[in-house]
Amino acid sequence: MVDGLRTVWILSHDDALIASARNAVQPVDGWEVATFASAEELLAAPPVGGDVLLLDAWMRDRNIYEFCRELSGRVRARMYVAVEMGNRTAVALARFSGAAGVLERPLNPTRMRSLIEGAGPKTRPLPEDGRKASSEGGGNDLPQSLLADLRTGQPDSSLVSATIDPETGLFNYAFLGYKVDEEFKRARRFELPLAFVMAGFESQAEESVLRELTGIFLDSSRDTDVLGRFDENTFLFLLPNTGPDGAAIMAQRVTEAVEARGLRDLVGDPLTLSVGIAHYPAPDLERREDLFQRVHDALMEARHKGGGVVQCQ
Repeated sequence: MVDGLRTVWILSHDDALIASARNAVQPVDGWEVATFASAEELLAAPPVGGDVLLLDAWMRDRNIYEFCRELSGRVRARMYVAVEMGNRTAVALARFSGAAGVLERPLNPTRMRSLIEGAGPKTRPLPEDGRKASSEGGGNDLPQSLLADLRTGQPDSSLVSATIDPETGLFNYAFLGYKVDEEFKRARRFELPLAFVMAGFESQAEESVLRELTGIFLDSSRDTDVLGRFDENTFLFLLPNTGPDGAAIMAQRVTEAVEARGLRDLVGDPLTLSVGIAHYPAPDLERREDLFQRVHDALMEARHKGGGVVQCQ
């Protein structure tokens, strides 16, 4: 790569795909196209932040979506998958696998240029800029929408049952454990901020109330956040690339929305939400278990105070 240039990296054996990418990128100042001869070469020298990585779904020697999962957390470039035109399942599958999206072949030069012109280093939006301003209205995209069967485009029932909590539609405890490990490794490897938010209430609630609570959580979060049900009345949220201020914004919006909705528990008492926050990096925090313990302790402190938000320092 020439100094000062950013790169669209391509993993493909399709000369036509590579040529069309070069034609699209060539007129854009500051950009070049380079290729990887193999997945092993890519893994040995992964692209850096600010670059774009295009993976060809037609690669015959591996499942490209599984490879996306392998790369997730190991590369800082934005990943896209090149797919055939009209593939309705590819977007959801690519997103679930860790890619930013798909590009249909033949590559559209306008789409390609728009993608790379928005990919370079720039000031990240403040955490509140990436969150919805209100929990009123709006559709709630539950995690099931990402678990699509390749052949039908419908949610795969086996994946849904294995990863989704049936009462709330959020990720279940088992899948949360996997995501905690994944997100913590990514944050530590690339020195990125990561926030844990744990919310809960001490009573019991009807399923309709749980679903309304879920809607509040989803409307107060970004699509990159991981929302899960930890136990009967406790929820754990993983907020990648989010520092203490961004986590506090989410927590405050959730508690305010719960109070505004007037949610009630099983016996009719007002549902009081307690929220704990912990973040990485922090002093003496080296393991995911330490981060979890801190967010749990913060939640217990909030409950002891009768509700509200407590942030671990």
